[in-house]
Amino acid sequence: MDFEYSAKTKDLQKRVGAFMQEHIYPAETEYTAELAANTAAGKRWSALKTVEKVKEKAKAQGLWNLFLPVDSASASGYEGAGLTNQEYAPLAEIMGAVPWASEAFNCSAPDTGNMETIARYGSEDIKARWLKPLLEGQIRSAFAMTEPDVASSDATNIATRIERDGNEYVINGHKWWISGAADPRCAVFITMGKSDPDAPKHSQQSMVIVPADAKGIRIVRPLNVMGYDDAPHGHVEMYFENVRVPVDNILLGEGRGFEIAQGRLGPGRIHHCMRLIGLAERALELMCKRASSRVAFGKTVASQTVTQERIAEARCKIDMARLLTLKAAWLMDVAGNKVAKNEIAMIKVVAPSMACQVIDWAMQVHGGGGMCDDFPLAYAYAGARTLRFADGPDEVHRNAIAKWELGKYAADKRESEPPVTRF
Repeated sequence: MDFEYSAKTKDLQKRVGAFMQEHIYPAETEYTAELAANTAAGKRWSALKTVEKVKEKAKAQGLWNLFLPVDSASASGYEGAGLTNQEYAPLAEIMGAVPWASEAFNCSAPDTGNMETIARYGSEDIKARWLKPLLEGQIRSAFAMTEPDVASSDATNIATRIERDGNEYVINGHKWWISGAADPRCAVFITMGKSDPDAPKHSQQSMVIVPADAKGIRIVRPLNVMGYDDAPHGHVEMYFENVRVPVDNILLGEGRGFEIAQGRLGPGRIHHCMRLIGLAERALELMCKRASSRVAFGKTVASQTVTQERIAEARCKIDMARLLTLKAAWLMDVAGNKVAKNEIAMIKVVAPSMACQVIDWAMQVHGGGGMCDDFPLAYAYAGARTLRFADGPDEVHRNAIAKWELGKYAADKRESEPPVTRF
């Protein structure tokens, strides 16, 4: 792998970095104040004007839909930035320093994965109705997969039923942790459910497009993430109760849901991991500045050996996670998601754990300040900790990695190899 960034990436790094400095970081205080004002006015679940203003500036500068890969861009009829996974990864890192920044560039989850999914697997009518306004940032979307009544880490457990009735599908199910569903701009759900319980295990699931205003959708509540509700984005518990959609709303075809889910998650995991790396970088920066400015027991906190060890360890962990993630992105580009599945699983284990540890050390240096919202660390930790579940929990990825590793030393393979001399 060539670790040098392309000229296109270097140029975009400068432009995205400059935009962050000029428009995103200065707007953080305004963002928090507007959200507080909306809450006081009883409008907590309202789109923030602060973000909308920044989005217009990003669009005007051509820093828009940077995530859109070449194949999806071609399928959507929208050029995007035409970046590979490896080229986009460092841009996601820059955006990751501020949790809401990726939305300003129309590069935030779950919209990115949903746009790619519709571009690759949706009909022309579905693309015209949903993909175009998503690409233009006019609406937002949600991905309805996870359920409270089954272990959703195994996607074949999904129990929501999608049953055909003439020219319609009827959907019934109980979902939760549906990110973005509380946002008033959420106009469409990509919904996963079981269309044929008697089919082979990985062919029972299907995905359908469900308009957010469809009759029978019931939002129960927004869920808190370690005390944060992530308004106005939110993560909801919800029901689909005899929701009807046309059969043309199916993606790719009946029984193809698991296949779509696997294809959808590869790029999304790269994006999540690189954003986490950006978040960890900011935590390290805050840790260094705080440690250098605070005095305890007659010397700066930065002079304490334990602090220096943690700063050094944080630097090592961040750089290791970045290199592993870039390798996974590169392998996806040159060989495809299937070949890169081991690397994708590894980064999903490594990056969230790394970010949690680095942010935790930064919180410790900030003392009591690290536990409240005077600094962005507590909220950053909640987000990083969540990503040890999202896109598959650590345990699932570790099991997969271990199986692939053990497969190298299967009994039939060992018998065909020369004996190893041990000293």
